[in-house]
Amino acid sequence: MDARTLTPRYSVSPQISVEDLPQLAKAGFTTVICNRPDAEVPPSHQAEAIRAAAEAHGLRFEVLPLTHQTMTPENVAKQQTLIETSEGAVLAYCASGTRCSVVWALSQASVMPIDDILTTTAQAGYQLDGLRPTLIAVATQAAQSNLANSED
Repeated sequence: MDARTLTPRYSVSPQISVEDLPQLAKAGFTTVICNRPDAEVPPSHQAEAIRAAAEAHGLRFEVLPLTHQTMTPENVAKQQTLIETSEGAVLAYCASGTRCSVVWALSQASVMPIDDILTTTAQAGYQLDGLRPTLIAVATQAAQSNLANSED
């Protein structure tokens, strides 16, 4: 397991295995989010196998499979809600940790400077500079929406 911290409450990782769950629980994680679709992995690494091990170690386990097609604003918000409703630290995993970093970056675009988001992900080993135009668009849309709401 290769947990990389983005915030004190949110870390990301490449694919985990059932053998990683005791270490995750011992490290203080309370929630594990699977962002990897089952079609990408063998049965031993699919969500239900990981869920059983996670729950056996007292961890909350959530599944939100993400692909380019499912990285929607609704799923970004759902991931953020899963993090916010966790009783403690969250580990999200996918193939490499990139999708988990991207969904976090998108969720932060309206509340955190874009440069800070990209610096945070880069320090964790995820170079998301190509996401900058999308982050700017998300931040701009959120600012316009907030402005429109304040004028109502």
